Amino acid sequence: MSKPSNFVSALVVACTVALAAPAVALAAAGPVPAAVQGKKHKAKVEAQADKKSVKVGETAKIKGSFADLGGQESIAGGEPVIVQQLQAGVWVDLSTGTCRPNGNFVFSLSFSVRASLTLRVYHPETELYVSAVSSVIGLVVR
Repeated sequence: MSKPSNFVSALVVACTVALAAPAVALAAAGPVPAAVQGKKHKAKVEAQADKKSVKVGETAKIKGSFADLGGQESIAGGEPVIVQQLQAGVWVDLSTGTCRPNGNFVFSLSFSVRASLTLRVYHPETELYVSAVSSVIGLVVR
């Protein structure tokens, strides 16, 4: 009966070593970047429609900016920005793009039905930034 017990003990030791190795390697690697430590930058998303009313099939442009409130001038790469529409109390994604920190974005949207729309631009939380949401944008499709 000692053979299965020795096997289980060896298995437990092997798993413990395998799980501890990455933590030891990470600690030996040096300081961890601020984003990994959980110190994410605050961001601000501003957006507005170029028109308050458009015809069915006409293109409406949603223009805006993504600002880093943490003091960064610019970081390489783009951050996700999403135009969302409020439908039955739930925000639904309409279009997705990217924007550099402290940069601008433009979305071109068209709609095939008449409606009064409630839109916003949303930036989901990423490794570098907390989530941010623009003010609500009203758009009438006639």
